[in-house]
Amino acid sequence: MSTKKEIIFSGIQPSGNLHLGNYLGAIQQWVDMQKRLSPEDTLIFCIVDLHAITVYQDPKILRQKIREVAAMYLACGIDPKNAHIFVQSENPDHTYLSWVLDCVVPYGQMLRMTQFKDKSQKQQEGTTVGLFNYPALMAADILLYDTTTVPVGEDQKQHIELTRDVAEKFNSMYGETFVLPKDQIDTSAARIMSLQNPLSKMSKSDADPFGSIYLLDEPDEMIKKLKRAVTDSGSAVSSENLSPALTNLISIFGKVTNRSFEQVLKTCEGLSYGAFKTQLGEAVVAKFEPIQKKYRALLEESGELDRILDQGCAAVSVYSSAKIQVVKERVGLGR
Repeated sequence: MSTKKEIIFSGIQPSGNLHLGNYLGAIQQWVDMQKRLSPEDTLIFCIVDLHAITVYQDPKILRQKIREVAAMYLACGIDPKNAHIFVQSENPDHTYLSWVLDCVVPYGQMLRMTQFKDKSQKQQEGTTVGLFNYPALMAADILLYDTTTVPVGEDQKQHIELTRDVAEKFNSMYGETFVLPKDQIDTSAARIMSLQNPLSKMSKSDADPFGSIYLLDEPDEMIKKLKRAVTDSGSAVSSENLSPALTNLISIFGKVTNRSFEQVLKTCEGLSYGAFKTQLGEAVVAKFEPIQKKYRALLEESGELDRILDQGCAAVSVYSSAKIQVVKERVGLGR
């Protein structure tokens, strides 16, 4: 792994339904990376199912979602010739390293993790130890592969900082073992907000069914949700009055049509909100209809999907097992 120029790792949980924000904020970035990186670089994209079970998941639905996320990765344009795609739980090296890191990272540092504090307040007595240890497992995911870059959203920045901290601490205790990764937060990537509450991120678990556009929504449903999206007290697109809601819709329009925010605003200036939302709906449908078609074909070709996931897991296991051997030797584990 050390001979590789750059190693990029990222993943998505197979819980809930993937939505427009997942695509524009993560998957589309990954697809674009394939075009920019050199043949010596390594791309690793994981379905992080172990992270999903920090809250209860119906087993049958979880297995279905794992396949759905894998198929969606491929349908959106991630090429298994350019990237390793695998299921996290199928490589036990992740949980092995997670325990070792649990024994290195300070308890107080884990307590300060913002996402744990927020989620545990909501879950109260239902909060699991797994939720508390989530950042250590995420650190293990990253450090196993000598990852140099982790493309993440702004909300994951603290987790990458912890990953660097625990890697530095391990290295100081046991000798140079882990590469210190850096986060890659694409400032040009749209931070997609709820269609009904533009001050809140679009979410898999939005209580309002009209707040999120899911990647597998029927075209009519996508258009219906966009037509019902909140705007503001105005009646037409205007650069003089850009509310958070209108800014969100323009950002979406730009991302699905490969145009800048400014280009969309200039083109749509003066359009009534009705006409603007109609054009936006048509653009979103045009973007995702081919993806949905390819997705359905991949699920029907289950043998090919399994082959790709098996191949991806076999490839990354070569890297991770070598790293685990080094960790065992450094720590003094085994005979």
